[in-house]
Amino acid sequence: MEVVLRNFFQALAKNTTANQMAKKYGLRFGASRFVAGITIDEAVKSVNILNRDGRVATLDHLGEFISTREEALESTRMCIETLEAIADSGIKSNLSLKMTSLGLDIDKQLCVDNMVQILECARRYNNFVRIDMEDYAHCEVSIDIYRELRKSFDNVGIVLQAYLYRTEQDVAELNQCNANLRLVKGAYKESSKVAFPDKKDVDENYKKLISQHLENGNYTAVATHDEAIIQYVKDEARQKGYGRDQFEFQMLYGIAEDLQKRLVKEGYKVRVYVPYGRDWFGYNMRRLAERPANVWFVLNRSIEMNE
Repeated sequence: MEVVLRNFFQALAKNTTANQMAKKYGLRFGASRFVAGITIDEAVKSVNILNRDGRVATLDHLGEFISTREEALESTRMCIETLEAIADSGIKSNLSLKMTSLGLDIDKQLCVDNMVQILECARRYNNFVRIDMEDYAHCEVSIDIYRELRKSFDNVGIVLQAYLYRTEQDVAELNQCNANLRLVKGAYKESSKVAFPDKKDVDENYKKLISQHLENGNYTAVATHDEAIIQYVKDEARQKGYGRDQFEFQMLYGIAEDLQKRLVKEGYKVRVYVPYGRDWFGYNMRRLAERPANVWFVLNRSIEMNE
């Protein structure tokens, strides 16, 4: 049943009709557990709460279903507005984004131009931008664009996924530009031709990649709620002498709150991925696919909201 639910929600995440309906009805049906709000003001308030107990954030204005240049430009504008809101409010937050929302599937150069605008704005405010990795079809082009951007900007990082066979080589090659990486297990449904099908293999590769990037001396954002992986990173850092300024733990908004707070009390840097915006549906479905047990929370939440 868990596999069936996971496949169902992964498919639903790509459904444009369902996404349009979700925009119409807003953050009902429990989505507010994982999404900080529709507006930037709501997102800033959420980050303020995180900052009060020592957590930092990365804000993501959600937007996956882009089909026109105008929509890509609007998404770019929202990224810039987010950076401006971070600076104006004084919250401790970076920016995360998906390059498909900036027009990657429409015109690669359009996407690159939009990225340059965003990175220039971030540089003015002394802030940092993380490129989220998407499905396998976008992996190669995303890394290529990242390499090109690194020639001009030092305030940009990218995400790599441990479930892909290719990632070990990607980590090795990106060491040449001292890449700041967020390492994740991976949330998209991929063929066994390109990705490890078994969780135990993904976990082992994940640990290998973390060690590889730390040994290369590069900043490593370990994005996981898996306490076994977190303990592995702690042990690696202690045994090999890595300073706590070389890595951080990253987790999702609305998940593992107690663990986040515990790590902060232990002196580790914890960054929370805080998504907001009207285009929340695909993101929310992937969170349900990652852990189908969340479905029951969402159902209960939707009943409460609609009683």
